[in-house]
Amino acid sequence: MHAVVLVGGFGTRLRPLTFTTPKPLLPVGNLALLERLMTSLARGGVTHAVLSLGFKPEPFLKAFPTNICGGVELSYAVEDRPLDTAGAIGFAARQAGIHKRGETFVVANGDVITDLDIAELIAFHRASKAQGTIHLTPVADPSQYGVVEAQSNGKIIRFVEKPKVGETLSRHVNGGTYIFEASALERMPGTAPLSIERVTFPEMADAGVLYALATNDYWIDAGRPDTYVRCNVELLSRKSIYKVEPVDANATIDPSAVITQSVIGEGCVVGQGAQIIRSVLLSGAKVDANAVVIDSAVMGHVGAFAQVASCLIGADGDVNSGAVIRDAKIPDPS
Repeated sequence: MHAVVLVGGFGTRLRPLTFTTPKPLLPVGNLALLERLMTSLARGGVTHAVLSLGFKPEPFLKAFPTNICGGVELSYAVEDRPLDTAGAIGFAARQAGIHKRGETFVVANGDVITDLDIAELIAFHRASKAQGTIHLTPVADPSQYGVVEAQSNGKIIRFVEKPKVGETLSRHVNGGTYIFEASALERMPGTAPLSIERVTFPEMADAGVLYALATNDYWIDAGRPDTYVRCNVELLSRKSIYKVEPVDANATIDPSAVITQSVIGEGCVVGQGAQIIRSVLLSGAKVDANAVVIDSAVMGHVGAFAQVASCLIGADGDVNSGAVIRDAKIPDPS
């Protein structure tokens, strides 16, 4: 089975981390976000995935020189201009020849970490005889999302964008994983920008060929600063389908340092008396003696006795000794 994986964004919300590392290659539990997704897709029967990119694939070729990631064979579809979601799917699927095979295929959002059983979603899709099926996930506050209303059999009735109080009883939102029949590509030519959320899905719902399956599986959009750090931390404390390595074997941590609910990457150095709390130190990060890092992601350097909270510190970021910093991006990407 083939999959189209949407990884074309530039990761602007995660800058400055993404200045040097594309968002899909950022680690979650010391394994690239993309590799976690591919492992999940492979469990569901996916053997080939085409990455829909808005930039050159060289970082991915370097990271996966055999073109195998998480047990899935990779290929690349590079847009010469932004095509939006449905446009990107149509373009990438044709680049991979999916339109010629006439087979069911998967589409996945590269920002999402989820324990969703892909095989279950595929089975539901086929049993429903749908042209397209959306995975839905519940949220506490649906007012910031596009909410999906569906019948008891899963057939989608309507979409409600950022609903006001009382406008809908549904709390289920688009989870970013879809199953399509190849015939759905007729609705996604891939030659011009086209939104799947605003155009393609509503048209399919009106035609009665779009279904949804809601599950309570773990789900998080890892593409924001707070959620990127949180998904790393949450992987440490919950049962998951994912392998987690909290501390890389090649990290150097002083025996007096305190590491609490944190992930430490390859080549990191944590000095005497330092405290790392609910944070991610990416490969090569250095935290000097008695520094405190809380709820942050660090690629660069944090000086001695500095205090850092809710920050993103890029590869070129350098926090001076004794500095106290909160809610900052270093260097400033703006």
